[in-house]
Amino acid sequence: MSRPSAPPPGYDDRNPLYPPPAGGYPAGYPGGYPQPQPQPPPYSGGYGQPGGYSQPGGYPQPVPIMPTVPMGFGDVYGGGAAGEDGTFTTADWDDKKVRHVFIRKVYTIISLQLLITVGIIAVFTFVEPVSSFVRRNVAVYYVSYAVFFVTYLVLACCEGPRRRFPWNLILLTIFTLAMGFMTGTIASMYSTKAVIICMIITAIVAIVVTIFCFQTKVDFTSCTGLFCVLGIVVMVTGIITAIVLAFKYVYWLHMLYAGIGAIAFTLFLAYDTQLLLGNRKHAMSPEEYVYGALKIYTDIVYIFTFLLQIVGSRD
Repeated sequence: MSRPSAPPPGYDDRNPLYPPPAGGYPAGYPGGYPQPQPQPPPYSGGYGQPGGYSQPGGYPQPVPIMPTVPMGFGDVYGGGAAGEDGTFTTADWDDKKVRHVFIRKVYTIISLQLLITVGIIAVFTFVEPVSSFVRRNVAVYYVSYAVFFVTYLVLACCEGPRRRFPWNLILLTIFTLAMGFMTGTIASMYSTKAVIICMIITAIVAIVVTIFCFQTKVDFTSCTGLFCVLGIVVMVTGIITAIVLAFKYVYWLHMLYAGIGAIAFTLFLAYDTQLLLGNRKHAMSPEEYVYGALKIYTDIVYIFTFLLQIVGSRD
């Protein structure tokens, strides 16, 4: 902007300290000299006012831009794929990114657990000194069962330990070793042929149930009450069977309990698998990868033990 060629009225050349008129320079002055605008520091540039006065302030400081991505997720998981307007939706992030990573993490842990368990069962089944020692000392089974039960209660009932790294993985490792040892002890009581057949059947059942849960539109998670009743039936049947078999072996009662248990835990496996998927009425939180692995691994091992009671009794 050009400066005026003449000083404004009332300006005294002999007195450069003469203050400008109140209210600033007149708006109608030829040349359109602008009214002084107050501007914040730190820039003190701009045109100096006549008489040695500079305009107060300059350009403002830039305001920090607030981030568009949520800083804290809480119970809702934001972000993910961008929509048509370029924004991120919670559903897209939860279903397509977090949920997929969660499923991969859970099944990776389950694969490691099953490998450890199969290795322990193989040692207890094929190594004769170990198998003979376990058969002579049944107390090792009860010790492993106690460790299994305590770690299961801690992981299932206490949210803090199962979400806090590395305690969640340490407890899960102890749980896996205890349950593998307990399952190996049970397998050592049966023939090698029965153990191998039950492993194959269990693997087929687990794969078929998993594929079925990924493809079907049937929502098992909407029948939570039915599964609770089924769990109570299995528990009551197991208590009655244990009491009766302690006094006298009843073949048909043992087979009835084993059959109910195998069917029940196959349905539990379908229920827990759909909880992982996250596209049903109820879903497991993506933070509960240890709990998800715990549930599915327990279902698979129990299916194996119940099948072993059915197949091994005919061996």
